[in-house]
Amino acid sequence: MSALSDQLVTFAILAYLVAMICHAVEYALGNARTRAVAATPARELVGAGVGGSGGSPAGTDAPVGGDAPAGGDTGAKLPARPNGRARLAGRIAVVATVVATLLHLAGLVTRGIAADRMPWGNMYEFVLTVSFIGVAGWLTVLWKRPSLRRLGLFLTLVMVLLLATAELVLYVPVVPLVPALNSYWFIIHVSTVVFASGLFLLGSVPAVTYLMRAGYERGKRSFPYTLAKRMPAADSLERLTFVLHAFAFPVFTFAVIAGAIWAEASWGRPWGWDPKETWSFISWVIYAGYLHARATPSVKRNVATWIAVVGFLTMLMNLFGVNIFFEGLHSYGGLD
Repeated sequence: MSALSDQLVTFAILAYLVAMICHAVEYALGNARTRAVAATPARELVGAGVGGSGGSPAGTDAPVGGDAPAGGDTGAKLPARPNGRARLAGRIAVVATVVATLLHLAGLVTRGIAADRMPWGNMYEFVLTVSFIGVAGWLTVLWKRPSLRRLGLFLTLVMVLLLATAELVLYVPVVPLVPALNSYWFIIHVSTVVFASGLFLLGSVPAVTYLMRAGYERGKRSFPYTLAKRMPAADSLERLTFVLHAFAFPVFTFAVIAGAIWAEASWGRPWGWDPKETWSFISWVIYAGYLHARATPSVKRNVATWIAVVGFLTMLMNLFGVNIFFEGLHSYGGLD
């Protein structure tokens, strides 16, 4: 089962890569349009042989899509139709993302069966689970808001990077749980942390994209603002950022409280400023600051969004930095 899990995760990475490439193709072809030219009357001809009335002859209107006479009116153009190849690439990208998500889930399930526990016992398993929550949340958003599909380019890029890092850097063989984790609080605390972290991961994608898109809409044409040239409107990205964070924050708050209760039961104190506890508190304060700033009319939306981005950076520090560079009661990364 462990070997099967490793293979399924590898195939999931490849499927996410295919989805990312297809999203990139859709993005590249996004401005390619086909236009239909409306039928326009031919220019009036004045003189002999025009039917005597000075008007245009019957049936001499220019055909649809035809060229106007030299120097004449080019005709009114109908609204552009999206390029068919771009639409096809986008749909293939969504299908590939769904396939990758199913492989991702199967990799998690088989890892849990091999370990005979929930697959959250080390950094490798934690990253696999958080990234799965993120992409599952993305598919839910996409089902509700298909117009945000192009955001999938950045989401699948994040998936490829996270899973590749997990496979190449964080991988550890299946091992039993650390004795301190053998508690029913393991399910309660870690599941809520994983769920909130996955939503914060998903929320960071429209947050960063919003900052680039908002700059582009203000006329900035340098890197990285041009990356968001064909992304959805800044307002829709900002709203999605807020909704995801507003949903994740109460879950994260409960996770921190549950961790304190578990710490009291296991170590005889609810809080000891362990490195992971400290960084969890920092993340909580920053995300609370984001929601407060977002609800304050005098605070600009891009300032509030920057706070959300900083909050996710602290989450990354808590996941990678604390487990790799610090030692404490929460050192369960599994890395040597």
